[in-house]
Parts: sequence; C-alpha cells; structure tokens
Amino acid sequence: MEFLATLHPKIVHFPIAFLTTYPLMELLYLISKKDFYSKAAFLFLIIGVIGAVLAVLSGNQAYLASGILGKESLIIFNSHQYFANLTVWFFTGLLVIRVYFTVKKKLNLKLILILFILSLVGVYFALQTGNYGGKLAYSKAKNINYQLPAKQ
Repeated sequence: MEFLATLHPKIVHFPIAFLTTYPLMELLYLISKKDFYSKAAFLFLIIGVIGAVLAVLSGNQAYLASGILGKESLIIFNSHQYFANLTVWFFTGLLVIRVYFTVKKKLNLKLILILFILSLVGVYFALQTGNYGGKLAYSKAKNINYQLPAKQ
C-alpha cells in the first residue's frame, strides 16, 4: 500500500480545486439560470468527492509510511485528518442530497441556494484541511537535510 502513500501529495490538489470551485458553479447557476452551470456544479461535486476519498485513503497510507515523530507533528496531523474526514463526509452528504433531488426531479432554486450556502461551510473545511496539510508537509520538510549533488 506504499503506492497509495506516494500518490497523496500528487492528488490532494484536485479535490481541493473541484470542491472549492463547486460553490462558484452553483452561484453562477443561481445568477444566470443557465443549465450548463448546474450540470457543471454537479460534475464538480462528483469529481471532488471521489478525489477527496482517494486523497483520504492515500493520506492514511502516507501517514503510516512516514513514521511521523514528535508531539507537534502529531497534533498537526490529527487536525489535518479531522478536517479531511469532515470535508469528505460533508461534501458526500451534499452529493447525496443533490442526487436524491435530481432523481426525484425536485431540484429547484431554493434547494440550490441552500446547497450553495452549505457548500461554503464545506469549503472552509477543505481549506482547513489544506492549511494543516501544508503545515504538516513543511514541518516534515524542515527536518530533512536536502543536499544538492556535488558539482563535477
């Protein structure tokens, strides 16, 4: 499973991008009433949730492979993991609601407005996840002695 660990830093940015752009697509639909934006929002939410699940799975493997030492790193990791799980579950909940009302053909402007407002809370969770992830990566990086190859 070390393969998943190596993927974590490569894939985490995709769900962050999709999940933070999702509310913008909902807002553009609310303003313009163009169906394109509603479909784009739905697609961004689906891709973002799938990417977030993969990021969490690979992050758990990265944690196991990294052997994080130190109280400070562990505190940062716990916060990172907490917000990552919160982000995944929160946006998964929004996706389930959106799928349900789309299938029932009861998705309306009022519900999209509620989803938009709730998605802003989810964006906060995603940004906190990234914030703690950056702190964790930086705390690990400053403990690594990088050496440039000798000039020949």
